[in-house]
Amino acid sequence: MQIRRAYRVLQRHWTVYTKLYKTSFALNFAEPVLYLVAMGLGLGAFVSEINGQPYIKYIAPGIVASSSMFAAVYECTYGTYIRMTFQKTFDAILATPVNIDDLTAAELAWGAIKSVIYGATIIIVIALFGLVDSPLIVLALPFIFLCGVIFAELSLMFSAVVPGIDSFSYFYTLFMTPLFLFSGIFFPLESLPRAVSGIAFFTPLYHLVKVCRALSAGTFDGAAGSAVWIVVVALLLAPFPFRLMRKRVIA
Repeated sequence: MQIRRAYRVLQRHWTVYTKLYKTSFALNFAEPVLYLVAMGLGLGAFVSEINGQPYIKYIAPGIVASSSMFAAVYECTYGTYIRMTFQKTFDAILATPVNIDDLTAAELAWGAIKSVIYGATIIIVIALFGLVDSPLIVLALPFIFLCGVIFAELSLMFSAVVPGIDSFSYFYTLFMTPLFLFSGIFFPLESLPRAVSGIAFFTPLYHLVKVCRALSAGTFDGAAGSAVWIVVVALLLAPFPFRLMRKRVIA
């Protein structure tokens, strides 16, 4: 793999994004804001403070984490699969000196960059709502990028083995939805049975929520372990998207 060739593919993705960003950005931006308003203001009117915080302030960092997660996942599931299967973009790119490893690296990087774009946008939104206590929240961006890499890796692995585009419904229903609901965004996991909270510990979104929530409050207490977890898992998963995409595309 050559970084220069992967960067050229990344440039291609960025150019396409700048042509179509208004539509995709509006859709990805609207959903987390609706969750923030509906859950934070609607449900929040009936929920007492959690950990000494108003409910809307409690969920706001989690909305940052989840919006960045979905940005990477949408890009590296449907986006990657369409480019690979229907648009034949991969075929065109691979007809150049770019190889499949360069292409896979660019897909992973682009998914992580999309995470940062949407995560940073929601950080600005919650700051404008007055839901951020510390400017340290900007330090969440490197961890959003790394978690974006993790979600891109998982998504590319599924995209490489999925038999058809309809099968992504299994990925979203059986993996993404439980991840969204049981990662500590809307309520403390201590209220759940120990087995459920134990499983949540092994999910990347849980750790990103912890990091975002701690930095939003102006501290890193209790989040250092989550930061290490994110780095380690991103590295451990790194070889698998390359192997599976190589097998899928070459086959």
